[in-house]
Amino acid sequence: MALTDTAIRKAKPKEKPYKVTDAQGLYLLVNPGGSKLWRVKYRMNGVERKLALGSYPEITLAEARSARDAARRQLAHAIDPNAAKRQARIEASIRANNSFASVAEELIEKKTREGLAEPTLAKMRWFVKLLGGDFGRRPITEITPQELLHELRKHERRGRFETANLLRAFASRVFRYGVATARAERDPAQLLIGALTIARVKHFPAITDPMVFGALLRAIEDYQGDPAVMYALKLTPHVFQRPGEIRHMEWKEVNFEKSVWVIPEGKMKMRQPHSVPLSRQSLEILTDMRSLSGSGHYVFPSIRTRARPISENTINAALRRMGFPKEQMTAHGFRTSASSLLNESGKWNPDAIERALAHMVAGSVRRIYNQSAYWPERVEMAQWWSDYLEELRDGGNR
Repeated sequence: MALTDTAIRKAKPKEKPYKVTDAQGLYLLVNPGGSKLWRVKYRMNGVERKLALGSYPEITLAEARSARDAARRQLAHAIDPNAAKRQARIEASIRANNSFASVAEELIEKKTREGLAEPTLAKMRWFVKLLGGDFGRRPITEITPQELLHELRKHERRGRFETANLLRAFASRVFRYGVATARAERDPAQLLIGALTIARVKHFPAITDPMVFGALLRAIEDYQGDPAVMYALKLTPHVFQRPGEIRHMEWKEVNFEKSVWVIPEGKMKMRQPHSVPLSRQSLEILTDMRSLSGSGHYVFPSIRTRARPISENTINAALRRMGFPKEQMTAHGFRTSASSLLNESGKWNPDAIERALAHMVAGSVRRIYNQSAYWPERVEMAQWWSDYLEELRDGGNR
């Protein structure tokens, strides 16, 4: 006999749970505590199963019958209603966190777990900010290629062509991750390839004239300011590593006994650990700095807090104050200066110089060979280079 609302309301709790049946497998389970729960009994592959539909009166009799009928239609197509319900719950949970910014942050968290270098992670977070709060709050499934292009055009209008292209590439990674995690169906950023202005490749400005470079070294010697910045400026030309690697330098990475600085792979652009031989002059600079920051984490801590290194633009700002404009010299330019002057000396194997710069050569066998075979030459080259810098600083040119 089919259930009625009156019969449901009159169903009182008993000492043990009991069923009040409707039809086609639908019944109401009345519990001793007074709760009344809708269930549908069905068979799948010969096995009896039960599907929970919710509680009465939140789910009415009519709604329970409609849900039962929907489950029967799924069974007619060999779909297990319980499995379909679980899948729907998973998809609903995923869709609840589907803004562009939330998907981007999840991707960044994934890359963090995979050990991506912190400077790269920081750049990804910066990209999220550049795309804007309004765009970031948009559901990722609703963003169109035209909408993304509108955001990228804002940067193009300011002449930031490279930034616009980098943002498109980053957005594409977010959309692809959204597709992989069932929160997006396509990558609209991929459709914008060719729609943006391609920036002309610009090389970092650098001083390659020995006499002018000597003048820069004298200016560094006379620099007055935050000691961490001063010593970072002094060390940079000697080791000529990337600015981010220098400012994130940690005391635990420096071995004074073996005269080597070992940069872990997580900090390296090419995701390979890199050893830097330290000359006598480099060790002297680090020894002086150790008396100031040796009790902390970073070799060159921020003036505001020792928990962070000096800021990203500190060295460039110091160069500007010393009278070297951005068109003439940058923090990254010390690498170009070293590469140019070391190659011009004719004293060193070009592969040894490339390895000192942490440039990866083609071929895994050759790469492994370069990491080991050139170490003695790199140690000798590091000391020659520091001696040469002293000569340039003192006005010589050999």
